[in-house]
Amino acid sequence: MSNDTNIVPESYPMIGGDGSNSYTKNSYLQKAGANSVKAIIDDVIAEKLDVEKQISSSKSAFRIADLGCSVGPNTFIAMQNIIDAVQQKYQSQGFASHMPEFQVFFNDHTSNDFNTLFASLPPERSYFATGVPGSFHGRLFPDFSLDFVHSSFALQWLSKVPEELLNKNSAAWNKGRVHYESAPDEVAQAYTAQFAKDITTFLDGRAKELVVGGLMVLNMPGIPNGIPHSSSVTGLTFDILGHCLMDLAKEGLISEVQVDSFNVPIYVASPKEMTQLVERNGCFSIERMEIIQPWARAGDLSSQAFTMHLRAGMEGIISKHFGTEIIDELFDRYCKKHGEFIGLLESKCNEGNQLFIVLKRI
Repeated sequence: MSNDTNIVPESYPMIGGDGSNSYTKNSYLQKAGANSVKAIIDDVIAEKLDVEKQISSSKSAFRIADLGCSVGPNTFIAMQNIIDAVQQKYQSQGFASHMPEFQVFFNDHTSNDFNTLFASLPPERSYFATGVPGSFHGRLFPDFSLDFVHSSFALQWLSKVPEELLNKNSAAWNKGRVHYESAPDEVAQAYTAQFAKDITTFLDGRAKELVVGGLMVLNMPGIPNGIPHSSSVTGLTFDILGHCLMDLAKEGLISEVQVDSFNVPIYVASPKEMTQLVERNGCFSIERMEIIQPWARAGDLSSQAFTMHLRAGMEGIISKHFGTEIIDELFDRYCKKHGEFIGLLESKCNEGNQLFIVLKRI
């Protein structure tokens, strides 16, 4: 394990519970993203999963980890889909009598609402459920203990805000902005460097934890090769958020100093970037990697619905920095401003905004 294991990564929990603002009620965009790759995951398991090797290992269970699971319901759907595909592979190979038991590890930060997660577990589930608190930017499981790793819309979160962004003497000081959209190149470079460090640590950990031949499916916001980082739909989303925060600062509801010291720790990678990081690790073969578009039209989603999704994911980190008093006003303003940018958001969405990756431990 690395020398950094005692450093606790920042935690950015989604809104827990099942209230109107909760992630449980406002995560169907992520669900659409996961559903858009279900058929591909089914095909990958059918083609790449080595059932005979699994049987010969004499292990009592097929172990699956969902990293960054949040509170459901999406994680339960994804896990059941994977189990269904594995069972289908066993049956198609004539090994129905060797069907393993399944154990699912639900992982997220210790601040995640595990109470809601476990209270909403499907009662008729076909697996043993285990909670694993901790950051996936470090080790989580014993060596060679996992058969399948899944992570959906979690790897875009950095382990921390790049330090240069908070240094007034740095070229990457991100004054008046909250992300790298519309920022100097040095800001984007700082994000890129932090993302590379985090993914390197992530891949190093999973390389130790996955059995040889084990599969890993990663689903995350993405941007096509050759498209500037500042042009992603995620970047525009946070650029709008930054404008709303600066408007509040100009009206004296918060201070500009607070805005200057706030940066969203989210990064959107391209296939080229991820390919280089995987190849540098050297422990995985890339079975699939593609940019897809899970939503046909951004205009199909109302500004109100989009704002509720953003709030479910961002309220915690914003409240921690600015306090809870501004939250309702901030997202009311965001909803109005989002409507003004809907055409631009739609055009960016049509470029593709989801990166889907399948890796195999070699």
